[in-house]
Amino acid sequence: MEKKEKKLYTLLVYSENIAGLLNQITAVFTRRQLNIESLNVSASSISGIHKYTITAWSDEEQILLVTNQIEKKIDVIKADYYTDEQLFIREEGLFKLSTQAVMENPEISRIIRHADAHIVEVNPTFCAAMLNGRTEDITELYRKLQEYNCVLQYTRSGRIAITRNPVEEFSAFLDMQEQKGNNK
Repeated sequence: MEKKEKKLYTLLVYSENIAGLLNQITAVFTRRQLNIESLNVSASSISGIHKYTITAWSDEEQILLVTNQIEKKIDVIKADYYTDEQLFIREEGLFKLSTQAVMENPEISRIIRHADAHIVEVNPTFCAAMLNGRTEDITELYRKLQEYNCVLQYTRSGRIAITRNPVEEFSAFLDMQEQKGNNK
């Protein structure tokens, strides 16, 4: 049996802000034994509509099934999946570093500056650095800092994404739904 190629897909799911919907959406992934890599829920550009940005490694056939199952949920307005090339993506990385290690080794500060990260707090115990960017840039900075054994804590936010399409697909979808309603 041929193994299907897995890649990282991003699902954008739009709904009203309904309690319990997140649980319903994550259950679809659980039933398919797909691990969610990142999850971000926030308000969207449309009043009253929330946007779920979910990433998972999958093959296209399975991610299509997941997307369709999510879209069938009564409170979901629209769900689509995308590859990285179709999106403008950002994440935030926070690094808690030993102040002593940073002060004793100027190379650590150079690595932070070279990555375009910013020191956002310094105290006698730790300093905090922040990097906004692509996932691979954040994980690369983490890898480099780990080499100096100076990382006390590290975390990365969930992905936020907007489509590269010049036409906002969700807005176009809503316009089309409204026209259908007016034609009845």
